[in-house]
Amino acid sequence: MSFEIIRNDITKMRVDAIVNAANTALQMGGGVCGAIFKAAGADNLQKACNELGPIKTGEAVITSGFELPAKYIIHTAGPVYKDGKHNEVELLRACYINSLAFAQETGCESIAFPLISSGIYGYPKAEALAIATASITSFLSNSDMHVYLVVFDQAAVTVS
Repeated sequence: MSFEIIRNDITKMRVDAIVNAANTALQMGGGVCGAIFKAAGADNLQKACNELGPIKTGEAVITSGFELPAKYIIHTAGPVYKDGKHNEVELLRACYINSLAFAQETGCESIAFPLISSGIYGYPKAEALAIATASITSFLSNSDMHVYLVVFDQAAVTVS
């Protein structure tokens, strides 16, 4: 079991899988999603996503990593934060658990996550970090996978 929070660009991570904070339509978006699409090769990744989408919030699907250093991209749709009273905690937890389960089933030994839903979806960073940490730690009690939580900006690092 290994879990690290690091400041880095997720598209540069040399891991078996990275996680895309996707939208339910699996279309190229902004933020981390847009960065992943651009780095992977947007046309090829969009074509692969079109065959898998749409997905429900909390679900996860997997594609090739295409031009990324990672072998795979696991796409999960995080919840849009309203007020914390619309099942947001359970849906965000499901993003992490379903992505980790997919990675394990695929034989991945390492995975890198962004802080899902904490950008344009408005999830408060401290709460999102607490849910991510608890979900990952719980999963790793029965797994030897190496998990990174990759934050890009100083504000997210300061929260941790």
